[in-house]
Amino acid sequence: QVQLVESGGGLVQPGGSLRLSCAASGSLIFGNYVMDWFRQAPGKEREFVAAINWSGGSTDYTDSVKGRFTVSRDNAKNTVYLQMNSLKPEDTAVYYCAASISWGSRWNRDAMRYWGKGTLVTVSA
Repeated sequence: QVQLVESGGGLVQPGGSLRLSCAASGSLIFGNYVMDWFRQAPGKEREFVAAINWSGGSTDYTDSVKGRFTVSRDNAKNTVYLQMNSLKPEDTAVYYCAASISWGSRWNRDAMRYWGKGTLVTVSA
């Protein structure tokens, strides 16, 4: 059994910051997986936000969060993070972490092998 558990969501004002965490446990070797963040806003499809490769040496972001969000990982703690700064109302969504084995498929939600249950981020005054 593999579990991915997100935390750190909440209500924040526009321009504020949040740091999401995703802790992995169970029968996976965390360092063997590409870790992704996706988000899903009400009435919209789940979309790619950010990804980080096995070592943390490569990262990728969707255009709308570049320069504001930073993805990182600590393989010793089996945890991936998403630092979100300068938050906007349009960042409001449920944020999910996911694990895959392919860097080339990092944008493809159908390629994710494991998913967390999500954490809600609400950006509102």
